[in-house]
Amino acid sequence: MKQLFNIAIAVAIASAISFAQAQSYPQRAVRIVVASTPGSSPDVVARLLAQKLSERLGQQVVVENRAGVGGNLGAEAVVRAAADGYTLLLAMSSHAIGMTLYRNLNYDLARDLAPVAAIASTPSLLVTHPQLPAKSVSALIALIRALPNELLLGSGGTGTPPHLCAEMFRAAAKLQFTHVPYKGITPALSDVAAGQLHFAFSSLPAVMSLVRSQRLRALGVTTLARSKLAPEVPAIAETLPGFEALGWYGIAAPTGTPPAVIERVHAAVQASIAQTDLIDALRNQGAELMNATTVQFGVFVVSEIKKWGEVVRAVDLKVE
Repeated sequence: MKQLFNIAIAVAIASAISFAQAQSYPQRAVRIVVASTPGSSPDVVARLLAQKLSERLGQQVVVENRAGVGGNLGAEAVVRAAADGYTLLLAMSSHAIGMTLYRNLNYDLARDLAPVAAIASTPSLLVTHPQLPAKSVSALIALIRALPNELLLGSGGTGTPPHLCAEMFRAAAKLQFTHVPYKGITPALSDVAAGQLHFAFSSLPAVMSLVRSQRLRALGVTTLARSKLAPEVPAIAETLPGFEALGWYGIAAPTGTPPAVIERVHAAVQASIAQTDLIDALRNQGAELMNATTVQFGVFVVSEIKKWGEVVRAVDLKVE
């Protein structure tokens, strides 16, 4: 009985400490580590959010860019930081991919980083050269099957989200095509538009200007249903049921961060992304809001690690 009483006292003390930390948090600047370069879509999203969070939290929220190794340098920096809520990570789909793609990671996304808040998801488009004789997803599938390994897929590099999205497409439709990796998605899209390649997958911001100018034809979007960002484009899932491949952004903190602090940041993020001007700004980045509790976001991250892990293993990809 005495042991149970002592445990109850310890729990009560821990709860009181956590509450006190949340009440006083933050007392200094908070930083969001972004594992990409300044001016990139993740950087823009983080800076838009940081401005709103500064207003909500009453302290400056700054963005720190730590690009490299598929986003892993930034994630490792946050894992090594104190678990006090003052160092946060802009978690991304590339971090989930990296769990299987990279051989020698010094952290585990699900174990070493605690989910805080989902922000937004970013669909991709399947695009082709306008003169390719395939004006729908089903027609493209039929064309690839008729010409095994002859059609050329361009990507931003081996193991990048556009490449793995294409590999998911390959597996779902049982296709044979030739992958041509580039150093970045922009030159790959340029060569699809020039007719040097046949098709590609790309996030919306990188490709929509080429689609609107009719230099590329959009055949399908990678959301389960049609996206509000491109409602005229059919979902690939209309042809391949269940097909979904999303980029996404969220906030994570080092494991061990007090629950009350996580709740405070979660509430601030939710309030920020509900504002009309931020919603519009995110849509300009090809992103739609994700509505999720902290627990739901954590479950989602684990499911993403599993899903992309299956794709990476299926094509036997490994990066040192």
